[in-house]
Amino acid sequence: MSTKHNLTPSTASSLLNSIIKIPSIVIALLLAAVLSMVVPHTAFAAETTTLGVNGTTGSEESASTPIPDSFGRDTPRHTVQGFISALGENDYLLASNYLNLSKSDNPTTVVRQFKQALDAGGRFRPDLQISNTPEGNLTDQLPPNQENVGVINIGEKSVSLLLEKVVSKENEQYWQFSSETLSSIPEVIENSEPTLVSRYTVDSLDGKKLFGYQLADLVAALSMIVSSFVLTYIAVWLLYHLLRIVYPRVRGVPLPLPDKVILPLSVVIMALILSEVMVYAGVSVTLREPVNRFTDIASWLALTWLLLRVIDAIFTRAVNLSYKKNYTERVSILGLLRKVVKALLLIFAVIVIFGNLGFDLTTGIAALGVGGLALALGAQKTIENLVGSVVVVADSPVRIGDYCKFGTYEGTVIDIGIRSSRVRTLTRTIVTVPNGDFSSMQIENFTSRDMFRFFHQLYLKRTADIDVVFKMVKDLDEFLKEHEMTNQEWNQVNILELRQDCYVIQLQAYINANDVMEFYDKQNVVFVDVLNQVAKYDVEHALPTQQLIVNQAELEHHMENNIVKTEDDASEDHSNTNSNETNVSLEGNGDNNSDDVTINKDPDNANDDMANNHKLSMATVSRKGALKALKHKSRMLRKSKFKHTKHKFSLSIWNQP
Repeated sequence: MSTKHNLTPSTASSLLNSIIKIPSIVIALLLAAVLSMVVPHTAFAAETTTLGVNGTTGSEESASTPIPDSFGRDTPRHTVQGFISALGENDYLLASNYLNLSKSDNPTTVVRQFKQALDAGGRFRPDLQISNTPEGNLTDQLPPNQENVGVINIGEKSVSLLLEKVVSKENEQYWQFSSETLSSIPEVIENSEPTLVSRYTVDSLDGKKLFGYQLADLVAALSMIVSSFVLTYIAVWLLYHLLRIVYPRVRGVPLPLPDKVILPLSVVIMALILSEVMVYAGVSVTLREPVNRFTDIASWLALTWLLLRVIDAIFTRAVNLSYKKNYTERVSILGLLRKVVKALLLIFAVIVIFGNLGFDLTTGIAALGVGGLALALGAQKTIENLVGSVVVVADSPVRIGDYCKFGTYEGTVIDIGIRSSRVRTLTRTIVTVPNGDFSSMQIENFTSRDMFRFFHQLYLKRTADIDVVFKMVKDLDEFLKEHEMTNQEWNQVNILELRQDCYVIQLQAYINANDVMEFYDKQNVVFVDVLNQVAKYDVEHALPTQQLIVNQAELEHHMENNIVKTEDDASEDHSNTNSNETNVSLEGNGDNNSDDVTINKDPDNANDDMANNHKLSMATVSRKGALKALKHKSRMLRKSKFKHTKHKFSLSIWNQP
């Protein structure tokens, strides 16, 4: 027996730091590896009742109908898994049922030699690459009754691991390792050497088992898993930081990948090399296959993890570029695409992982397709809005901050979401429009215009000389064409209309401006310059006029009625005054020195004088009252007539800016 040595790997400080930084997900993967190795795979082996060569337990079935195999050898994948499970239980008689032996072969000897060859250099294909149908893989350029499931490489010798379909007399159809492969095994193992595990295993572990596996193989496998991961992590960490230093010097920009990709990339590389390391070390095939199954699952998990990190880096860079280039409406769409890509990636990873575990996903995928179709039909409007959001972003009719007009609304776009877009109108309200409808509307974008239109009119009185007006129009046309604020797109000044009270002069030009505020500032400058030019000519601006139409007959009628009413009032006042008058006038003083007393003794003359004075006063009062009443009535009539004519549109008003 060869000398065995203890394996004591040295641990450096950097290695310890790397192990300490291992996250919980890696620890979980290591625990899953232990469980995969210590739990034997017995789901594919059936209990035997009768052992025979090239024969199986028979049943009284119809010759035309295939009978299910009691050992689970109905597919190539089940045959390989059942054989490895039987080897793990050290049940060589059960394992011989998976070999196509002749009557002269010793089942135990052949199984032991076959296991020795597999331990030394056997490599089975991953489970997903082995057919799981009773017919096998019909596109592998092999006969329909043969299936290639792996290879044995020992030194310069190589033997293909072939399965062949066997049909028994009882019409049972199953797969077994071909007699051609088994006949080449003795020649292959003649030149085989002891494996590394057998040469460097301590004596205390020899022959001991744990959970059905050789304890030496378990220790070797765990040591290889940990050491390969640590070494791979260190190598990837060094490579990443080297690229982080070199990449900016070569490309002039920082390395776009974050340091979060180091760990998943290390797991992927470790899973890829671990299988070859265990074959080279000579770990038993009964332990190597569960570990390979675990490494396949771990590699897909790590690859999914790595792709998620890469997707995050790509979309983060895209979002930053969108903000940098002011394409803020793309941010929500990029977030949606990120979630969709991640979801599809996770679904694909789950399918692959469950396939490695031995589940038949054909029915599940079909059910998923039917369920997805039903969901798509039920959420048709939602999907339409999602597609509409992509169309709005891709076509870019508007962007956030643009002022646009769509349908009966117009306003500023404040958000373009996944389902809908929101626009703030001029009344400061917010209109929410589904993207499916928004993408199909005719949208007028005012922000996208490259220049602004200067379009205004001047109103000049008709008293101006037509020659002066014509010269002014011609000079204004040249003035607008040469003005620093206008461009050469379309500048024109012309007489637009001849009205009964004014000339209408139209001014049109285009002004270069980035936004409406800049346009208003430049428009003010053009306004002032144009008005200064007009002031040089002998013309007057037509101001707003008003025309009042009064009915003369109605006015005279109101005046006559007012005079008659005033005379009647004056007569009543005079009659009241006569009743209180006296015809005696006394003049005197308190002294008796001089008494002057005048007595009117002629009543007729007195009455005549009184009558004359009364008529004179009445005539004066009548004239004054009539004049005052006429003025008041005219004033009230003008007000009422103005309102009346304005209501009936008989009032002609010209309002010119």
